[in-house]
Amino acid sequence: MLSIITLSETFEEECWISVVCCLLLACMYVGSLYVWRGNLPRDHPNTIKRRFTSVLCVSAASPLVVLAWTNSMKVRPSPPLWALLGIRLDGFFPAALLPLTLTVVLFLGPLTQLAIESPRGLFHDVKAGLNSRSWSKCVKDLRWLRNQVVAPLTEEFVFRACMIPMLVPCTGPTAAIFISPLFFGVAHFHHNIEQLRFGQDTVFEILICAAFQFTYTYVFGVYSAFIFIRTGLVGLVLCHSFCNQMGFPAIGSVLQHPQRPVILLSYQLGVLLFLILLFPFTDPAFYGMTPICSLLLTPRSACA
Repeated sequence: MLSIITLSETFEEECWISVVCCLLLACMYVGSLYVWRGNLPRDHPNTIKRRFTSVLCVSAASPLVVLAWTNSMKVRPSPPLWALLGIRLDGFFPAALLPLTLTVVLFLGPLTQLAIESPRGLFHDVKAGLNSRSWSKCVKDLRWLRNQVVAPLTEEFVFRACMIPMLVPCTGPTAAIFISPLFFGVAHFHHNIEQLRFGQDTVFEILICAAFQFTYTYVFGVYSAFIFIRTGLVGLVLCHSFCNQMGFPAIGSVLQHPQRPVILLSYQLGVLLFLILLFPFTDPAFYGMTPICSLLLTPRSACA
């Protein structure tokens, strides 16, 4: 009986260490955004450049937290650190393409609406988007770099690649999928603090925005954690970038659209195809056994 109690206490202690490490990473990431003095808004070029420096430094330091955790917890078996963080060459191309394709399918409704509303046609827009001048313009745009490159890369690396390996041995992969997004959702509250500081909206509007943003980021975080555990990091970053580009679907405008039946049908078809393809497109057989799942004594549903 005493040995059972001791094992239980040890397990709880290990879980608390994992949670504290995740909290540390979240605080490091958000805190790094505010180490610079000044009252410039978040879209000011100087603010963006400083925050690039901050989050890239935190991303470089985050693996050290995971390494310290593996040493303190005496994790066995212990896969290579970079493999544990979802960075590996095995199954690289399927891991990049299939999760992104799955996410594009989910956005079939918004993409259909964009195609219908495009004055020059979808083909012309795609051709213009692939033009070298268009890419050159994007790369020079700091806000584009933040939303499409730096934020997806650093957020997924810190909040998924570094946190989930520390949670899985304690909670199991399924619970980790639903727990890790809590850190991600709460971390986004700093946007609302900035709204309040600059007096951009009323307190009530900010609270409504915070509730909506937390819900949206939490749901996206669940999806991201699922993708990470089953496929790795690369596809996850691409999916995040694509979702940032698309934004939240403007469902309200669909109800007033002259082509409402067609667009609503595409929304429904997109969701249906997404649910059908979710597990086949993220089947670990395409990517090999994910190193994070090797931390478990027995395979769990999210890893199989």
